[in-house]
Amino acid sequence: MRVAEIGDNCIDLYERLGKKYPTGNVVDTGVNLKKLGADVSIISTTGSDENGRWMIEALKKEGLDISHLKVGDGPTAITYMDMDGNDRVHGDYVEGVLENIEFDEEDVRFACEHDLVHTALWGKAEKVLPAIAEKGVPIAFDYADRLDHPLVEETLPYVTYGFYSYHKGRDGYIESFLKDKVDRGMKIAVATFGEDGSLACDKKGFYEGQIIPAREVVNTVGAGDSFIAGFLYGILNGDDIPECLMAGAKVASSVVEVFEPWVIEEEKR
Repeated sequence: MRVAEIGDNCIDLYERLGKKYPTGNVVDTGVNLKKLGADVSIISTTGSDENGRWMIEALKKEGLDISHLKVGDGPTAITYMDMDGNDRVHGDYVEGVLENIEFDEEDVRFACEHDLVHTALWGKAEKVLPAIAEKGVPIAFDYADRLDHPLVEETLPYVTYGFYSYHKGRDGYIESFLKDKVDRGMKIAVATFGEDGSLACDKKGFYEGQIIPAREVVNTVGAGDSFIAGFLYGILNGDDIPECLMAGAKVASSVVEVFEPWVIEEEKR
């Protein structure tokens, strides 16, 4: 199974803690998919600075195809982060070379060679989704917690699997929201509720997912991306929706036990 991750990459920098790591929605999802057994390609642009070189080496080390990871002339994007207990706090975002990121015809052609394409809200790939969908390639989209963002409606005709973060747990609003997306063409719509589990919807109805408690929560960063990786890996394997929800919970549980958004091999206990 082959997955193309098209969108953003950046460095998360915890200045107060003296920590940083390479990340980004599609990077985190892609690395976790690779660890599960998928062949993953990254389609993005990183910077020409030291952080960009680090990004390239990190993705090489994890075994991802970076043949379509371009290097722009300028700094790699940075998100300034901090911690509130074991929960991450997003600070300023410096866009760097992502300010001018574009995906060309070759990127689209390459993406369409894969079994699934995944992107995210800040990935700036929305303009090429119609061309990818036209080729019949399933598209997964992470909308984060921006349920009212214009891209929710703009991208709906092209998205097969939609993922949304919702902080209130299962209620009438999120049920109606997910059902609406499926009624208008999405195959599966999924909402994640953090420690309250998840909910998926398809044309047959709703499916609740439970969390798998972590042994120790170190940092919640990457929990959503890793959940998506587990869910999509289940989809690619032909698993049913409850199994996919459980797969997502399992990966997310392992990721919150480490500081980084994926489990680095030497950190496994």
